[in-house]
Amino acid sequence: MATVRLEFSPEPAHVRTARLVGVAVARKAGLGEDRLDDVRLAIGEACGRAVTRHLRHGIRGVVRVEMRVENPYTILVTDSAPDDGYGDFEDEITIEASLALLSGLAEDLQVTPVAEGMGSVVRMAWNVKPPSTSRLRFRS
Repeated sequence: MATVRLEFSPEPAHVRTARLVGVAVARKAGLGEDRLDDVRLAIGEACGRAVTRHLRHGIRGVVRVEMRVENPYTILVTDSAPDDGYGDFEDEITIEASLALLSGLAEDLQVTPVAEGMGSVVRMAWNVKPPSTSRLRFRS
């Protein structure tokens, strides 16, 4: 099992890099081309959520992304923001909408708190379908 790890400062500009790397690793894991857009969007949403949580709390620590090349292809996005509520209404809507979107993109989604309420982990997974072995045969 290969694992790719990224750490980036909580700046929105770095979310694009995480998306690009995540899609490249998804290809390497064998995920079909038809599902790469879902992966791209999901990584963007999960990383954007983490960046938003960091910025809201003034945390300059890194956002961590781990991509596991296995079946299922798994991505973990970890933030270190305290879980003390959302703050204002706009933050609440943004974070909840992000989770709703993620639930429609990933085949398996779990959001769990990090120990002692200091952060959360968004775990997303997609099953890697083996390549089709059937062949079209013509008889003459």
